[in-house]
Amino acid sequence: MVSLLDALAAQPDPVSLKDLSGRTGLHPSTAHRILNDLVTARLVDRAEPGAYQLGIRLLELGNLVKARLSVRDAALGPMRELHRATGQPVNLSIRQGDEIVYIERAVSERSGMQVVRAVGGRAPLHLTSVGKLFLAVDDSRAVRAYAARTGLAGHTRNSITDPARLERELSLVRARGYARDNEELELGVRCIAAAIRDDTGKVVAGLSISAPADFVQDDWIDQLCHTAAEISAALGYEARG
Repeated sequence: MVSLLDALAAQPDPVSLKDLSGRTGLHPSTAHRILNDLVTARLVDRAEPGAYQLGIRLLELGNLVKARLSVRDAALGPMRELHRATGQPVNLSIRQGDEIVYIERAVSERSGMQVVRAVGGRAPLHLTSVGKLFLAVDDSRAVRAYAARTGLAGHTRNSITDPARLERELSLVRARGYARDNEELELGVRCIAAAIRDDTGKVVAGLSISAPADFVQDDWIDQLCHTAAEISAALGYEARG
């Protein structure tokens, strides 16, 4: 599959099955079978009978990767500054489907807590402060659909498992401009999060501070929101006065 994609990438024009077979060393029937699967996945387009070119989905995936790399690059310095100011782990997360994924973290040995979820770890949207940021920009229909898909399964006694309660929580997030996780994912851990927006105003990531439940300080909220705004500005976002 990879050799076929590489062969298509090397040619500016659609490539015939015969040519692709010759360039990759694959038997024509094998190349044809793999190409059919790639066409189904929209990774390859059939330009005309017997000729192929790279598909538009590769552009979509490439743009996603580019956006995530850009967010990480823009966030890393400010995250480290925020970690130095608070002494607590600072997390950068993005949304993938019904979960958030941790893509970067600023942490040190002097942090007040042990990091449980490593970079690459996932968690449900409704149980996390960053996840609530993403749900808060969805409309009510999308939130109800999320609740129906996931069943709002809980992890602790504090988890929000009721759709009406989740709606009330998201209203608070919209009003405050930041989100909280009150030991809803892990007992003993609280988080606060602020949204990061790109040049179109879309929420593309969330920045959060995790700390032991009895150590979270409201003084961090302004610092967190300022840092998220700084990263958003680096991505081209212009906040309206």
